[in-house]
Amino acid sequence: MSMPKTIVPLPSGPYWATPHAPFPLDVSNGHDEAFPGAHCVSDGKWVTFYKNGEEVWACNAMYASAHFDFISDSSACASRTS
Repeated sequence: MSMPKTIVPLPSGPYWATPHAPFPLDVSNGHDEAFPGAHCVSDGKWVTFYKNGEEVWACNAMYASAHFDFISDSSACASRTS
């Protein structure tokens, strides 16, 4: 028997976010704004998503961690949020 996955809030920093596999309710939850991927910045409690330098969506860091895959992206995100 495998152990359940532990979800922790997304740590502070800039990232490239990709939503997990589409689920019908995800569109109404804002995932479509970040599809197929978006730059984002986390403060460890809240994650703000950006496309073309514009804020498109935000959610808490625990929700983001559970529903998106992240790659650290220090150069791209920092320049998009200034």
